[in-house]
Amino acid sequence: MSPLLPAPEARPPQQMLNGRMPLIDVSAYLRGEPGALEANAAELRFALEKVGFYLLAGHGVPQGMIDHTYEQARRFHAQPVEEKLKLKIDEHNLGYMPLKGSLNKTSIYNANGKPSVNEAFFMRRQRLPEDPDVLANKPLRGLNQWPANLPGFRDHCLAYMQAMQQLCQKLVPIYARALGLVPDYFEKMFALPNYIHRVTHYPAVEGFQEGEFSIAPHTDSGFMTLLPPNPNDGLSILLPDGAWFDIPVVPGAYTVNSGDMLRRWTNEVFLSTPHRVRNLNPAARYAVPFFFDPNPDTMIEALPSCVGPDRPAKQEPILFDDYIVWFARRNYVHQQEQAA
Repeated sequence: MSPLLPAPEARPPQQMLNGRMPLIDVSAYLRGEPGALEANAAELRFALEKVGFYLLAGHGVPQGMIDHTYEQARRFHAQPVEEKLKLKIDEHNLGYMPLKGSLNKTSIYNANGKPSVNEAFFMRRQRLPEDPDVLANKPLRGLNQWPANLPGFRDHCLAYMQAMQQLCQKLVPIYARALGLVPDYFEKMFALPNYIHRVTHYPAVEGFQEGEFSIAPHTDSGFMTLLPPNPNDGLSILLPDGAWFDIPVVPGAYTVNSGDMLRRWTNEVFLSTPHRVRNLNPAARYAVPFFFDPNPDTMIEALPSCVGPDRPAKQEPILFDDYIVWFARRNYVHQQEQAA
């Protein structure tokens, strides 16, 4: 049976914030209402063809859980540096990355390559020591590190990651339909997905140097990134027309974007939009992005709905496992040191 179905015609959502940013409400789809999948797919196709970002409403993640996640970020980064360095980031990109530990060298949008002014703590899928991938020491599939002196931190982070995995798995059929594929096309690839929960601290900076950012202009590496609503602004995206646009804060709405891997998978039908953060607030800013990707054993090659006689594949197939290792080694100081 062919995986192809007629692709929906790209259609802007009913709400376009500031005339530029699509807002997609998936509440009807999550309730199983007839026609909601196709309607959201048309809106998603518009968003990822024209902007590469959208705001997600009606997602069902409780605001209390989001607020508590930000609180865990503040708790973690309030610790003395000496405590955080006990969990220093390892070869699997798990643990604490000190200030200015990322360089964004895959980006063409920050030519000077100055390190970003942030520190972060990375978590992935919780694994056990007897996990076959752990025993085989497969790259980027190690054991999470957890602080010993923050009661409740581990349990909340695991609960939040589980909630986000479930939400993202429900969103994947919308992506399939937006691309002219059957709704369950990606099901096996995301049955045991790869994901990262990053808890980031952007300190207040009195004055940035030329070419310096809280996080430098870059594109994300993967399939989908979700940022919960942030009470402090600072995130901007580079629109296709060349203008930098400040993401509006909409209560309850996640900011969602596609990344380089999805752009490659769709044969460049969907965008991977550059974005940056400058914390110009007088106080610290925290961010808790969730990066959602297929299983590392997924082969990334141009989707059947995105190629044809007049649109050949633009890039060679690549195993997602190999791609994420390459990306990590290009963008993180500790990975470059280990590779050297």
